[in-house]
Amino acid sequence: METNLDKIFDVCIVGTGPAGIVTALEYSQLNPDKTVLLIEYGGPKQTVKNDLDDSIEIENRVNHHDPYECTNKGLGGSSLTWGGRCVMYDEVDFIKRPSVDASCTWDLDLFNETKQYVKKTTEYFECGDPAFNLDEIPAFKGTKIADNFQEGVVTDSAIERWSMPTRFGERYESEIIKRPNVTLLCGYEARGFSAPDENGVVSTIEVRNVESKELLSFTAKSFVLAAGTQEVTRILLRNKQLFSKLDETPPTLGKYYQSHLSGKIASVKFKGNPKKTDYGFLRNADGTYIRRRFQFASKYLVDNDLLNTAIWLDNPLYFDPKHKSGAMSLMYLTMITPILGKKLAPPAIAYSITKGEVKDVGKHIWNVIKGLPSSIITPATIFYKRYLLTRKLPGIFLFSSQNKYALHFHSEQIPFEANRMELGPDHEKLIIHYDLTDTDVNSVIKLHDTLDKWLRESNCGELEYWFKKDELADAIRKISKDGIHQSGTTRIADSPKDGVVDRNLRLWGTKNVFVCSSSVFPTSSQANPTFYLGVFAVRLANYLSKLNENS
Repeated sequence: METNLDKIFDVCIVGTGPAGIVTALEYSQLNPDKTVLLIEYGGPKQTVKNDLDDSIEIENRVNHHDPYECTNKGLGGSSLTWGGRCVMYDEVDFIKRPSVDASCTWDLDLFNETKQYVKKTTEYFECGDPAFNLDEIPAFKGTKIADNFQEGVVTDSAIERWSMPTRFGERYESEIIKRPNVTLLCGYEARGFSAPDENGVVSTIEVRNVESKELLSFTAKSFVLAAGTQEVTRILLRNKQLFSKLDETPPTLGKYYQSHLSGKIASVKFKGNPKKTDYGFLRNADGTYIRRRFQFASKYLVDNDLLNTAIWLDNPLYFDPKHKSGAMSLMYLTMITPILGKKLAPPAIAYSITKGEVKDVGKHIWNVIKGLPSSIITPATIFYKRYLLTRKLPGIFLFSSQNKYALHFHSEQIPFEANRMELGPDHEKLIIHYDLTDTDVNSVIKLHDTLDKWLRESNCGELEYWFKKDELADAIRKISKDGIHQSGTTRIADSPKDGVVDRNLRLWGTKNVFVCSSSVFPTSSQANPTFYLGVFAVRLANYLSKLNENS
């Protein structure tokens, strides 16, 4: 919808991922008399290849996914291939620890303030009630992941909630178009901004038609950059005039880039009744899927200077036929089939199953034959629940009669200055420097040891490592691959010396430019950032509304 493009908009939002769409919908609903311009790079003729991803250079492809696997162009942005996992950040993410130190530039007051926007966010994300702990849900309060488990240093009640998964473009496009105060402009790239005036006010944005390269300018009272970490960072690096009212460009811009360490290095063998182990999904009363995660008490993490980490029960490695599961082998064979595999899962998820390897095909076929008919029936049932229902089965977890499950870890990274994004000499290419530190890796190992000790002491179970102790660090470095959960490059802080935006997401040096991207998160938590960014989007829309009231 491209109408009234010559007027002054109240808010101009760049990017239509979940953050941009939620900000636009929430603000336009709160302010029906105010106008919103929503700008998206991807257009109706958008192809897989695009200039933005083609102009990204990743220095470390062992631990960082390809640009085309990290983001999506088009209405809905990252939600086009988002799995639907909704996870809250934790209080420990807002507490200074020696390894995080001065890089923890937000605080518990901010965390507690954001909680009032969680309920509204769950509505946009369609993930059920705003409860992220089983003890807050009467039907599950007091239940345990397995026989004999006791909460303490290790917890089992923190949960992830699952969306449909909601494809924000498909889900909200008609609502965006119907709203008379929202204008959607697709197929345009944000290029530049006017410099702030003497009061710090930025008046115009320049955009470029992706196909024709025609330049247009729009005027707005406020601007919100919600184009994702990579593109928000690139825009700001290319528009340092936005910081002309400051003594210098914020020194942290583009730096302290973080994702997550993720993978499997061990299994857990529980001692109790296998049928009493919560190995898979639970269903909330409203039908939403939820799932337990092992996490660690905040005090323990702070006292031992360890990084926030979640560990959940998982299947054995699909590509290794030693699991002897016909169903798993059939799913592996499906994923390595070039055309079918791409249709069933996004590249990053497919990689987590295949690890990019085609091996032991004959042994997998033999597993399928030996496991008939369940080799066919189990995947068929899963296919129906995962692809044909409105609220889809979020993942595949298979029961183990041995009460033995692989453990998948998902761990925070320290904010490390050398992990950064910078422009190439042409001021167009975005170069990403990304690596894992010894602190990151050692924390993963220590927390597995903590879990093992805790389970043994409570007579609940024990860990079985897949590697020798002196091989664990190398194994973690080889298997951890992220770059999908991006944060840190425009972090929140109380001064431009320490960050790029203030606690209201306003760009330092300006009065009316805001960043709504996970790039503002100074610590990466154990959680993927999509849901919590939605919380900040709702919060920002409410903050902009209050500015209107006072202007």
